[in-house]
Amino acid sequence: MFSKDDIRQIESRGASLSQIGEQIERFKKGFPAMKIASAAVPGLGIRVLSEAEAAAAADYYQSASVSGKCKFVPASGAASRMFKDMFAGLDKLRSGEDLPADAPGARLAAHIEEFAFYTPAMFATPVDSAAYRKDTLSKLLGEEGLGYGSKPKGVLKFHRYADEVRTAMAEHLVEAADYMRDADGVCRLVFTISPEHQSLFEAALAEVKEKFEARYGVKYDITFTYQDKATDTIAVDMANEPFRTAEGELLFRPAGHGALIYNLDKVDAELVSIKNIDNVAHEKLLPVTSLYKRVLMGEALKLRDRIFSYLRALDTPSEELCAEIEAFLDKELCVTMPATASFGARVAALRAKLDRPVRVCGMVRNEGEPGGGPYVIVGKDGSTSLQILESVQIPKDDPAAMAAMAGATHFNPVDLVCLLRDYKGKKFDLLKCVDPDAGFMSSKSYQGRELKALEMPGLWNGAMSDWNTLFVEVPVETFNPVKVVLDLLRPAHQA
Repeated sequence: MFSKDDIRQIESRGASLSQIGEQIERFKKGFPAMKIASAAVPGLGIRVLSEAEAAAAADYYQSASVSGKCKFVPASGAASRMFKDMFAGLDKLRSGEDLPADAPGARLAAHIEEFAFYTPAMFATPVDSAAYRKDTLSKLLGEEGLGYGSKPKGVLKFHRYADEVRTAMAEHLVEAADYMRDADGVCRLVFTISPEHQSLFEAALAEVKEKFEARYGVKYDITFTYQDKATDTIAVDMANEPFRTAEGELLFRPAGHGALIYNLDKVDAELVSIKNIDNVAHEKLLPVTSLYKRVLMGEALKLRDRIFSYLRALDTPSEELCAEIEAFLDKELCVTMPATASFGARVAALRAKLDRPVRVCGMVRNEGEPGGGPYVIVGKDGSTSLQILESVQIPKDDPAAMAAMAGATHFNPVDLVCLLRDYKGKKFDLLKCVDPDAGFMSSKSYQGRELKALEMPGLWNGAMSDWNTLFVEVPVETFNPVKVVLDLLRPAHQA
């Protein structure tokens, strides 16, 4: 199947022939279907806090001890999907067609003055003409203007203020200053980026770092980290044969956000807050954003401390203690334990379930069609657990799974807090907690030809399968992603 040149190409990426062979077998065999017990809903897997409970959790965060903390921000890749409709509109305009008034490209041109990246010198005053729309989209996307069509989201100007405009990365710095500073006033952030974008991120950071440090009274410790090329997966054609480019080379693709578990595993901090680069709002929403991030961190630390106390108590186990732990796991974490043959096996099984990384994930109420989000899953050992699934992972031919999806009340906004050390202070090996069967395949295209791509178990999906998980409802005001550029016109992104 592979020539000597193929093998050299594979090894030059830090991968092995056996790994590639396993990936091709995965394309052929597929992933086993998830066994879904039910959707996670309030009262079953999702905790809905009162105002008093939220305030108590936020206070707990402020008083609890923690061995280092940082904010982890997935920020890889260009913003090409954010501008997909704009590229399509520009193609039409260049071919001599005009855009209807409700087309995305026409709406952007009509509202160009409302975007943070607008300047009169670049875009002039809007006029209702195809020529203006063409000029506006060309300057937005092309290198003769802003070049946003090929830049990463993190360095794009998202929000306008009276005396400045801020990039998405800058807003993450502002957030971190409000809720992630340590006792010495240091805010640590890790951005996962693509190597080719590092100079753009460094320039965007240099513009605001000293100014924000003086304004907010903090010191920033910023790390840029890359998604390892060795985690890229091979693409195949529709017959599950290795996909080759027009030059005859094998095609490799980034394996989704699941590859970032390697980056997270290298973080030297006990508490890590994870939030995507594009999920930031104008600072007017910082009070609610900051409060509920503190709430999630407080709930995570409360859960950690209770688990640690149980692990210490298991050094002298009893029937009563085991029963108490089993009730805790069932009620709080939706973990039901399979039957064991002996008391010793029962204690060992409970210790194994407790002695795992902790994550507390914010969940937002559905306001549209239900899909991927929080579920109760039956695992390979017969126990149940709380997991986050993508909609593609839900077996459409399973009536029970489809009923669970129809009954879902919340979705995953990717707003989570992780605790990465055990009760003895040792770092967990996060790579041992990944479920390799929790990935999925997707359909893509390259050079106009169809292909199949392999997504590794997602960072907050299968990559965190073997974690202790708690879901907590957070307000919809905390979820303000920018998936397309017109999202920046929403109230959360306007002054």
